[in-house]
Amino acid sequence: MTARLADIAAQAGVSEATVSRVLNGKPGVAAGTRESVLAALDVLGYERPVRLRQRSAGLVGLITPELDNPIFPALAQVIGQALTRQGYTPVLATQTPGGSTEDELTEMLVDRGVSGIIFVSGLHADTTADMTRYDQLRGQGVPYVLINGFSDKVRAPFVSPDDRAAMQLAVTHLTALGHTRIGLAVGPKRFVPVLRKIEGFRLGMKERLGLGEAETEELIQHSLYTLEGGQAAASALVARGCTAIVCASDMMALGAIRAARQQGLRVPQDVSVVGFDDSPLIAFTDPPLTTIRQPVQAMGQAAVRTLLEEIGGTPAPHSEFVFLPELVVRGSTASGPGQRRRP
Repeated sequence: MTARLADIAAQAGVSEATVSRVLNGKPGVAAGTRESVLAALDVLGYERPVRLRQRSAGLVGLITPELDNPIFPALAQVIGQALTRQGYTPVLATQTPGGSTEDELTEMLVDRGVSGIIFVSGLHADTTADMTRYDQLRGQGVPYVLINGFSDKVRAPFVSPDDRAAMQLAVTHLTALGHTRIGLAVGPKRFVPVLRKIEGFRLGMKERLGLGEAETEELIQHSLYTLEGGQAAASALVARGCTAIVCASDMMALGAIRAARQQGLRVPQDVSVVGFDDSPLIAFTDPPLTTIRQPVQAMGQAAVRTLLEEIGGTPAPHSEFVFLPELVVRGSTASGPGQRRRP
């Protein structure tokens, strides 16, 4: 420690006692001298004590659940580019299985003096999670915006795709092709986007096919937002006679295609599959995937714009900005049984 103090003192041109007073936050040191000591720390590669770090006006945290699903890197890219254009530096913090939790990542970002945080598909989307964590963050004076998942318990701006409309688009497309037995593969029931997708699916099935809630319920299969999750869900839905499957993510849709092929079925001739997200490269799968395009560009830019307004002292409305999705028809959907045209 003595050698370190000597190095810093020599670099700053002050006494070791002065360096000690600065590092321990003691009064009686001129502002210029204090800055010289802190600059010496930076030059020598020493980390400033947390209490001495100045909150940077240029850092913005971005917390995502993972990067395996291509939709999250796509959102991160849009958000990162939008922040960079405005002179801010994005700091990407990603949760990994067995790694840091959302709370730990938030604490890390706050310790590093970020000006604000954007949460993507975080605990705010989990109806069973404690939302007081966001109140505490607000109490620390850190503005934030939440993407994908709304909670009326959190006073903050939300940015979401219209999950209900997305499912109605998918059901309308498939029923127009003649499908009457349509399944829905979604994630765990506790998440807000899942609940909204179910609402939209039920409404679509009622409007297009006249099915009641009980009849529609047996066509809904909960699983994980992964390729394996989609495969498991699709296997169960095909066993219930579904000729078309709407999936809550493109990754799940790829799993559904795999499940169909493992059972000797062809996509789209025997089973039609619709994804959700329109992830990068999904247009080049075999077959190219029909999917619901999540408006990533518009959502990411809106999140950044809203956050920067708060950072600039203009409070954003504590409400939800909802963006309409788009149906992108490709090669994984076709006419249902009995609807094939004769040559």
